[in-house]
This record gives sequence, structure tokens and C-alpha cells, in this order.
Amino acid sequence: MISPEAAQTLARYNAWMNARLFATCATLPVDELHADRGAFFRSIHATLNHIAYADLAFLSRFTGEPAEVPELGVDLFGSFAALRRERDAIDARLVAWTGSLSVEWLAQALTYTSKVDGAVRTRPRWLLVMHLFNHQAHHRGQVTTLLSQRGLDMGSTDLPFMPQD
Repeated sequence: MISPEAAQTLARYNAWMNARLFATCATLPVDELHADRGAFFRSIHATLNHIAYADLAFLSRFTGEPAEVPELGVDLFGSFAALRRERDAIDARLVAWTGSLSVEWLAQALTYTSKVDGAVRTRPRWLLVMHLFNHQAHHRGQVTTLLSQRGLDMGSTDLPFMPQD
């Protein structure tokens, strides 16, 4: 089981990585961010949007906010600038929220309906928290590959390289 401290570390890591990733992406023209690169979600922008979507979906399940999450694939914020602002806000929210987690809360089960396949699932909260952070890392890896193909390198993405608090 993941501990509250591990979740807090992952939240800080994700905020650090997302800030670096968005700073690198911001060096590209908007049309490059939206260009179909053959990735699972086609473009850099769509992949970043999907990460934000999933974070909001799980935050909704965990906290009730937002009360409703749009359907999968909806462009949530319209522009890269708005997506970047919201990414910062989501990351701040994740850092604050993980600071409130307890072992007891993490051990409880959560039942939810997936927007991906409509299935109702019951899973331990600790597993879903791990998935939230693993999901971000997975798709950030896709974006870093797309950036690398454009000749952009954001440097090490390794957790031990994260600056200490």
C-alpha cells in the first residue's frame, strides 16, 4: 500500500515534472503543439489535455470536486496557455490534497464508474492514488518522446533528481 508520505512525494514530483514539461512545450509554436504526431492522443496538446482530464476525473472521485467531469477526449481549456495555467492549479491542488491523506483513508475502497468503458469498479483508494500518478508519468513519457523527436530535451526525468524541499 502507498503511504501518505509517498503520495505527497509523488505529487511534488509531478508538479516539478509538469512545470518543466510545460516550459519545454512552450518553446514550440502553437501549431506544433496541435500537430498530429502519430501518438496515442495524436498531439502534444491533446496528450497534455488527457493528463489533466484524468487528474480531474480522479480528484472528482476522491473529493467531489469538480462535481462533473466532461466526456473523455473533450478539450478542457481550449488553449495551451489556459491548459498550462490549469495544470499549475491542478498540481497545487494535488500537493495540498495529498497532504491531507491518512493511512485509514487510503485503505478504504472506492467504487466508481469509468468514463473509459462504463464499467463500475471497486478498488482500494491507495491503488487509485498510485494509478493517478503512474498515469501522469506514462503520458508525460509520451510527450517527452514527441519533444525529443522535435530536438527538445528537458533533461533527466528521474525522481531522485527532484530538488529537495
